Formats: sequence, structure tokens, C-alpha cells
Amino acid sequence: MDYSRKISERLWNMPDKGELESRREETFIDDIIQKSHIEKELLSHLDEIKTVFDGGAGCGRFSILLAKKGCAVTHFDISQPMIDKAKELAAKEGVLDKITFVNGALEDLKGFKDKSFDMVISFDAPVSYTYPNQKRVIGELVRICRKRIMLSVSSRLGYLPYLANPIQKNQFILDETCEDPFVKWCIGNKENAVEAFHFSKDAAMKLYKDGLMGGESEIAEYENGGTPWCITYTFMPDELEDILKYYGAKNIKLAGPGAYARTLPRELLVKIMNDSKQRSDFLDFCHYYDSNPFVCGMGKDNLFAQGEL
Repeated sequence: MDYSRKISERLWNMPDKGELESRREETFIDDIIQKSHIEKELLSHLDEIKTVFDGGAGCGRFSILLAKKGCAVTHFDISQPMIDKAKELAAKEGVLDKITFVNGALEDLKGFKDKSFDMVISFDAPVSYTYPNQKRVIGELVRICRKRIMLSVSSRLGYLPYLANPIQKNQFILDETCEDPFVKWCIGNKENAVEAFHFSKDAAMKLYKDGLMGGESEIAEYENGGTPWCITYTFMPDELEDILKYYGAKNIKLAGPGAYARTLPRELLVKIMNDSKQRSDFLDFCHYYDSNPFVCGMGKDNLFAQGEL
């Protein structure tokens, strides 16, 4: 088994993952913006869509949404804690009977036949955690798709600014008084992160050229019994488009959710988010701006792509 899969299984099966992941849109503004962008795309492309495969479906943010719209959804995820949380949330929304839950890894989709689903989706970068199999995994997602595919993967151009900004997540904290442990860590670690920061041109150039975040240190941590972050492959926009075309997708469109918002300071983002009218208007404009192909690579974390079969 590849280390990418082993590390992902250990990380995402931590007992608290289901609860923590289910609260991300209550915690971080960048998550709100990204999920809003994806929701707008999904809801505007449901014509003739009856069956959906949600790969790396997490706590059910989109599988539940699509089930409420009448789709029969296969919720596929590597994490049992997140599947359990998704079941709980689906039951609350009254759509438990419309969702089939499957525990599995994206590296192994051989149990699904060609063109099994009208739509295939995979959001929040699970494809990027399958390195070195990311291209083959995209091919498998296309293989089981009949009509429309939507993916979000880690964006190389979007991630590169992180190497010059160790406190980038602080910009998007919605409520600094919340009890989320990651929010507390971001706030508590801010001063140390700034003090210890040193820009490395070599590290930036390496990521720019090979697209890989992580590797030997994560493998060593895993072997020592730790729970490292997943080894992550980051995509360039033209690379992702070429892979989708290679496997037969057509009419491909790219977007960079978060490109507009990352230009604003936290104080203004929080003010916007706490006013319902400004928030709605802002999310609408973010979707419009971030859909421009000239900024797609600068989405905050993810590069979004959709295509037709």
C-alpha cells in the first residue's frame, strides 16, 4: 500500500475528525467561501442528474445537499468517523435513505462499473492526497462518470504564498473566541510562527517545480507512530485541464475559490460575514470573480474544475 493511503487513513480516522470537519464553515471564512462557490456550481448543474458519486465526501456537506435535491448519492470516504458524522447529519435532514455510505480509498474504485453515476464529485482535495497516483485516480473518477464531473484539488499557485505566510489561516478566523482547537492553536502560535519565519527561495522553487508538499519527513513520522498531514500533490491549472482532457472530459471550466477574498484583511472579512446582506452579496461576487480563468490558480487552497462526458 502506498504511504499516501496509509497516512490518509491514519489522519482522517482520528476520532475527532468527524466533529471538527463538520464545523469548518462555522469557523473559517475561507471554508465558507469555498463551499459557497461549490454549492452554486452544483445547484446550477443538476439538470438530468439523478445519481451522484461523492468521493472523499467527508461529513456530507454536499452529499446531503444533493440528496435533499432528490439525487441518489453514494457517499464514499476513507474515514469512518466522518462517515458516522455524515450519517448523523443526514438523519437530521431526513435524507438518510437517499444516501449509500461506503468506506473506501479513492485509489481503489474498481468496485464501480464504467459510467455508473450521472455526476461524479470530489471536493476539498482528496485527489491531491493520493500521490503518486493522482492522475490515475482522476482517470478512475472520469471512468465511473456518465455526464458531469466536478473536482477540487490542491492548487500549486494557491499554496505557494503559504511559504511566505505561516499565519495565513489567521486571516480567515471568523470568531477568535470560539472553542475550536485549531483556532486556538492559530492564535496561540501566531507570535512564534512570525518570529521563527524565514523565507526560503529554495523551498518555494521546489514546490513550484515539483508540486509536492511533504514526503520523507511525513513517512518517518508515520513510521514512528505519529499522525502527519497527508503528503499532498498540488496541481497547476493547465495540468489539471490536460489530465481531464486526456481521460475524455470536455467543456472544462476552471475556477479558484478564494482568490478575491485572500486580498482582504481579516477585519473587513469578519465585518462582511457578520452582516447578512453584505455576506450574501460578497459570496455572489466572489463566485463571479473567482470563476474568471485568469485568477483560477490563485484560489486560496483549491483549484476547482468541472467538465462533461
